[in-house]
Amino acid sequence: MGITAGNTRQPAVPVYAYTLGNGEGTEVVVWTYGATLVEVRTPGRDGRTDNVVHRLPTLAAYEDRATNAYVGATVGRFCRNVAHGTFTLDGTRHTLDRNEGPHHLHGGTHGFDRLVWTATTERTGDHVTLTLAVHSPAGDQGYPGDLHAETVYRLDRTPALTIGFRATTTAPTLVGLTNHAFWNLAGADAHRPVDGHHVALNAARVLRFDEDQVPLPGPPAPVAGTALHLTGADPLGSRRLDNFYVLSDAGSWAADLHDPESGRQLRLTTDQTGLGVYSGDGLTPPRAGLCLQPSAWPDAPNRPDFPSARLDPGQTYTATTRYAFSVR
Repeated sequence: MGITAGNTRQPAVPVYAYTLGNGEGTEVVVWTYGATLVEVRTPGRDGRTDNVVHRLPTLAAYEDRATNAYVGATVGRFCRNVAHGTFTLDGTRHTLDRNEGPHHLHGGTHGFDRLVWTATTERTGDHVTLTLAVHSPAGDQGYPGDLHAETVYRLDRTPALTIGFRATTTAPTLVGLTNHAFWNLAGADAHRPVDGHHVALNAARVLRFDEDQVPLPGPPAPVAGTALHLTGADPLGSRRLDNFYVLSDAGSWAADLHDPESGRQLRLTTDQTGLGVYSGDGLTPPRAGLCLQPSAWPDAPNRPDFPSARLDPGQTYTATTRYAFSVR
């Protein structure tokens, strides 16, 4: 469907689009560029099918880092930020690519969102699976160890989309992969911002950040009684969110998203312990989607009080999130 350009990590190679269908009216479109989730088409209350993730118009738009806020991409090696682009493993100090002022963000200038992944497919009676793989050599963006990573998209009949991540390494390193889709259950044809959505989060605490989105010292803060306490009772409205929530029960539900006009509802469950929530104010148009990003904790490599993001040889990193769709 296109050719990549201007990436020092890879020569120009074809980019392929895969469409996964469950035979029940839900389809998912994934591109090999960035292992990117481009569309999720699912019916609303009126039976009409529409795309419920924000997408960009062309491959060139996805390649343009000046305007593309990682829309739909697989983000890594380490999503979120690493303060001052440095961390220490086993007494060795490592310096990462600094692509967000003095800090490292979402894997660096040429992170996994900028690479073309290889793909294989599999279909069974219950689901269809797309597995995308990429190799990251030792020293890539400053990370130690050769890393083999996979992003697995699986669509079943219920309907639900499961996104899983796997990775192995040849040396101790950091890994934290996530998907950066922006959800809008109103559907692309509605041309409505997410302000009318109802959002409920299974989280009682949130990280406190400085002006660079680096976590402040100390424990997470409670959200009860604040504007960050999202229970789903009221529409999102004009709330501006760019926060990281500590999930109350990893493995249970993490977020419920509902659009009353279309009737569509999304329930997100994950085995991750934290959830980034961004209201998409920097998108074009603003607030065209809500980013729900299960992931490792920001600056975890420099915070021994946070869950570890370390991966050692002989281990396999895994992370799984399920997006279940229904209609009220």
